[in-house]
Amino acid sequence: MKRICLFFLIFFLYTGNLFSQIKQVKLRSGSPAQYERVDVDIELTATWKNPYFQEEVALNMKIVTPSGQEMTLPCYYESGNSGSLSLWKARFTPQEAGNYQYHFQLSQKGKVRNSSRPETFISGATDRTGFLHVHDHWTLRFDNGTPFRGIGENICWESRDEDDSRYFKELHEVSSLYNYDSMLPQFAGYGGNFYRIWICSWNLPIDYQGPFNNSRYLPSDTYYNPSALARMDRVVELSESLDLYMMLTLGQGGYLQKDRGVATSDEDFFINPKARQWYKNRLRYIVARWGYSPSIAMWEFFNEVDNVQYRDNDHPVPGQYIVDWHTEMAAYLKQIDPYQHIVTTSISHRDIEGLNSIPDMDINQKHIYNHTEVIPAEISQYINDFGKPYIIGEFGYEWDWSKNFNDFAAGMDIDFKRGLWYGLFSPTPVTPMSWWWEFFDNRGTNAYFRGVREISDRMLSAGKGSFVPLSVDAPGIESFAVRCGEEIYLYLFNPVDAVFLSDVTLSGGNQKYNVQSFEPTYRIYTELPAVSSVSGQIVLPKIPVASMKEKVLILTPY
Repeated sequence: MKRICLFFLIFFLYTGNLFSQIKQVKLRSGSPAQYERVDVDIELTATWKNPYFQEEVALNMKIVTPSGQEMTLPCYYESGNSGSLSLWKARFTPQEAGNYQYHFQLSQKGKVRNSSRPETFISGATDRTGFLHVHDHWTLRFDNGTPFRGIGENICWESRDEDDSRYFKELHEVSSLYNYDSMLPQFAGYGGNFYRIWICSWNLPIDYQGPFNNSRYLPSDTYYNPSALARMDRVVELSESLDLYMMLTLGQGGYLQKDRGVATSDEDFFINPKARQWYKNRLRYIVARWGYSPSIAMWEFFNEVDNVQYRDNDHPVPGQYIVDWHTEMAAYLKQIDPYQHIVTTSISHRDIEGLNSIPDMDINQKHIYNHTEVIPAEISQYINDFGKPYIIGEFGYEWDWSKNFNDFAAGMDIDFKRGLWYGLFSPTPVTPMSWWWEFFDNRGTNAYFRGVREISDRMLSAGKGSFVPLSVDAPGIESFAVRCGEEIYLYLFNPVDAVFLSDVTLSGGNQKYNVQSFEPTYRIYTELPAVSSVSGQIVLPKIPVASMKEKVLILTPY
């Protein structure tokens, strides 16, 4: 009897390995280079019910870098049938120049069944900057050490076929303007370098069947929607070509049983072990297909998770369920992402106890509407409370889309500009990101990014990424000041309905300074009289600021 059992054990092990074999590995990139995508095609045979479920079948690229670091890259299924020859893909970005060694491991039911023979390629050196990572409260840093500050905006989706805006329906439905091939180049041309984008049921709907409120996508019975995958590929490649960096909002995807998921409700999504495994498989696919790209700066789990918590006001999801979910998913994402992209999530306005303290969440964030004036204090408060960089992922003069923004368009414009400068002069690595992108585009307001970017680049260059807040006093107007290297930058805003003259006093060393005044809208510099620091203080007398306008002053020692 023991011999029979041993025979069947050997038979099943042998046949399991027989049907789990890597047949061919083909490097498709002729000249691999540092920070450029390397594509590898892998042909294999394996059995599965769903090739996107790693508990059934998984392929990993095992890599040894030139410096000896060992990495594991998830690969993704492309085509083919269970039990027959299938095609899988690896998208890898070398972060070092030099000789790479790699092979592939095929797993079934969580056990390695087959490995390919070792291969090598040489990655040539480039002057590219690499991936973004958290550095301090003010800046992010690329792999090569270059500092970065995001000049950002929400461009969360393209035009919908049927928009639900009461006053701007026709504008929002203009597909010739509000598509990424148009909006992203324009945004980059205006000086923007960071944007937020959603995966949802009408935009990049990778795991929804359809029909879609967006004719760019075709309904499909396949597990991941081919038209949405192709569109996401295009957006990532377009962003790379424009030097744009995105916060990719992953959302819940088609998490309900009526879509592609396994959850029965929002609460079930957070606590059901099967739903959590389903989401991990989704994360694995996203990392395998798009994690290679430095243009993906951040993975954002949720847009306004507190609103998900309170979808049913009578039965809100317990906050601890949400915190536990984020703790597990953030740790998993760090485990499978070889590039260690920044991880974040967002709330609307209701904090969830514990959410801001999760170890593997790199950046905390919230959204602020109707109260842009509180942004600097909010950023400082959250940094002080939790010791992490903080971002205002959305802000605006008004959140209520049932109102006609044209009735208070001037207020919308002023608020748009204030939010950007508040961010530039506050300890946040990305400026607060405005909402209502179509409205501001239609008004020409987006061109204002140019001046903000110009000053941001100058700050980064002057201080090599160092920002030191300075105390400043300007009676009657709002004022902020920072030192970047040897230069001092001041932001002044006049909130009253009249031109205002103010004496500006700030702390400074015992030096003499040339003074420039910068008008952001037309990007005009004006030379002002030089000043000297006396007893550690600098006084700029009678600085005029127009009504509801801003001014930037730049002090350069001589």
